[in-house]
This record gives sequence, structure tokens and C-alpha cells, in this order.
Amino acid sequence: MNFKCLMPLYEKQVPSSYTYKFTVFTPVFNCENSIEKVHDSLLNQTYKNFEWLVINDGSTDRSHDVITEIIEISPLNINYVNNIENKHKMSCFIQSIELARGEFLLPLDGDDECDPNALEVFNNEYEKIPEELKSTVAAVTVHCRDQYGNHIGELFPQDPFYCNTFEARITKQISGEKWGFTKTDVLKGILVSPDILGKGYVPESIIWNTVARNDFLTKCVNRILRVYNVGVEGSIMNTPMSSRSAFGIVLNVMSEINWFFNKNFPRAPIYFFKKLYILLRTSTYLDYPLRVYLRSIDSYIIKLCVLVLWPFRKLMK
Repeated sequence: MNFKCLMPLYEKQVPSSYTYKFTVFTPVFNCENSIEKVHDSLLNQTYKNFEWLVINDGSTDRSHDVITEIIEISPLNINYVNNIENKHKMSCFIQSIELARGEFLLPLDGDDECDPNALEVFNNEYEKIPEELKSTVAAVTVHCRDQYGNHIGELFPQDPFYCNTFEARITKQISGEKWGFTKTDVLKGILVSPDILGKGYVPESIIWNTVARNDFLTKCVNRILRVYNVGVEGSIMNTPMSSRSAFGIVLNVMSEINWFFNKNFPRAPIYFFKKLYILLRTSTYLDYPLRVYLRSIDSYIIKLCVLVLWPFRKLMK
């Protein structure tokens, strides 16, 4: 076992031809009470050149029936996939990249809403990117508010703000939940090992970090366009740590350390020591021996820290 072999790679792809400007992708798991709100948000969009890709991830409630009823009456271009088996969100995201017929892929969860002009703003902001930057900019990102109308996170330091999202995050230029699209061609170039799929929760940040690692920029804009529901029962944010989420978290932490430690440790040491703590604490939920972690980590500093602290990891709360 070597976690390094499971970290995503990137290979530039030949540009594809697309039918739509946007693919709005909605993963669904037990969203019978909220999926109609997502549909209404898209139905009210002022910009119409998009498809709605819905992947039902083995829901155990009436989600399938509700989605089917929506499709029967909706004027939207809907591509619906009903996964009988629950594959988890990362598997659905990879599935959406393969199925997308839009130039830009925009995730919108099954309990989210967005402003009527959201797609129009996204399209306009992309068109305003200088031509010399368009090949380098892979994404456009905006802000969210919660269901009570409160802005989540802080404003970007400039508007627009072009950045490497990982570097901006560790220097606290980006905080809080954000929302945006990514070029489908870029996402198609990300090679994800099938061995990590089906192992429970895998953070989506491993995908965004792969984009950042390959020197793509994101255009960040100080607009609030998405309603992000916080404190929702069943949300991964409210799920206690367990073996179902541990593998993905460990893989994500190791990828951040291997990809970004050498360049970024001097300006953000606390960030990486927190990641070390998360790695050690989360490893208690897995059965891999110490040698697997030492073999998978590139940094000799982190290897030494893991070696020294390994006997005490079960004391970490």
C-alpha cells in the first residue's frame, strides 16, 4: 500500500466540443424535500444555455420519484442518472465529468439554491477575463450565503482576484464556503484512481488542489450567488469521524503535504502542522501500519514528525 500511487494526476486533454456553455451538476442523496428548490432555482435562470445533470446516488427516500415527476413537466435540458448503489459524492463527481456536455461544470448540491442571475454572472465574468489569461484560468468562484441570509466567509482582497486557490487559502486570502465552475476540459485531465472510489467520503478539495498544483488560476469575484444550507442533518460536516471518512481525509492530507509542503511551509507552518495533527488523529481509524505512512510521505521533516508522534496518536482528540 502506498498513498502516493492513489493521488490524482493531471494530463492535458485535447479540447472537446460541447453542446452547452454550462453543465450544472447536482448529486442527490435523500433530497426528496429539497430537490424541487434546486430545480426552481435553475428554472428561473436568466441565462439559458445549460443542461442540468442530476445523479441520484442510491437514495433510500422518494428522491427518484420526485426527480422523475420534475422531468415530466420541466422545460429544462435534464440528464438524469439513477445509481442504484450508493457510490458517494466523489464517485458521482467523477461520473459527472464524463457525462458533462457543457464547457463549464458547476456543482450545485441537492439542498442548495442560487440567484436567478447566477449563470449570467458566471458567463459574463469569464468573458471579461483578459485573452492572455484565459488559457491559464480554469475556474470562476463567487461567495455563498446561508439559508438565513448571512454571508459565509470573508470578501476576496481584490475584485477580481486571480489566484492559486491553495496558496490563497493557506495565506487566508480565501476563507469560508465558495461556489464556482471549472472548465470541463481541465477536469477531464484529472486522472483519479478507481481504487479511491467507493471507500467512503473523499474531500472534493483533492480535485481543486490538483487544479492548483498544475498552475491553473481561479478568478474570484465578490458576488454572493448561492444559498448554502448549513447545519443540515446528514451533512458530511455534521458526521462524526469514522472509518467511512478516514481514508479520504488521510489521502487528501498526504497529497497536500507532498504537493505543497516544500514551497509553502516557510510562510504557513501552522497550517501544515495542523494537517500533521489531522493525519495522525485520523490514522487511528485505519488499519495501515506506520511504514505505509512513512513510505507515502515525501517530506523528511514530516516523516520524522510522524515517526516521533506515532505512539501518541491515540491520545489526540
